Amino acid sequence: MKFLALATTALLSTSVAARSAIFGASVGGDITLKDTSFAVPGDNPLHHCEDPKDDILTLESVDLSPNPPKATYRSGQTLSVSAKGILTSDIEDGAKIHLSVKYGLITIIRQTSDLCELVSKVDLECPLHKGKETNLNKDVELPKEIPPGKYTVEANVVDKDEKKITCLKATVEFKIGGKIVWHLE
Repeated sequence: MKFLALATTALLSTSVAARSAIFGASVGGDITLKDTSFAVPGDNPLHHCEDPKDDILTLESVDLSPNPPKATYRSGQTLSVSAKGILTSDIEDGAKIHLSVKYGLITIIRQTSDLCELVSKVDLECPLHKGKETNLNKDVELPKEIPPGKYTVEANVVDKDEKKITCLKATVEFKIGGKIVWHLE
């Protein structure tokens, strides 16, 4: 679970656009959810990129509060992320997060980050050990404004041998007037 929290934190902290796109959705009105195959358990817009049966990280839940978030925030508003899960093997130095953020069809962020460096920002350190349930809570400050459009974020987390720890996706569409469509496919 430490990895989902890290992946979530990485997605939220990579850029204002990325944070807004995944979790900072404004809902002035309706929310339309589409397709829930491979949905991550809990109150969130995340789903696995593919069947997670062989993932090193078994996610038990990820909850966002507020969910849904609002598009326009007063300064200082936060999104709280709570997650829990279990690792099936130890994670050592060399693990990576491959992050991609698209605005419509245009890739606006594509980067690879060192997982162990990022976990230090959520009070964890490598190696991360298998077997016990881990709970993580993180608050993230959200931006004040989110440009309308469709954002797709993917975080593919792999160990030092490129074995999949987890892969998570979220697609959210912000419409003029505050309507949001979360695509969970």
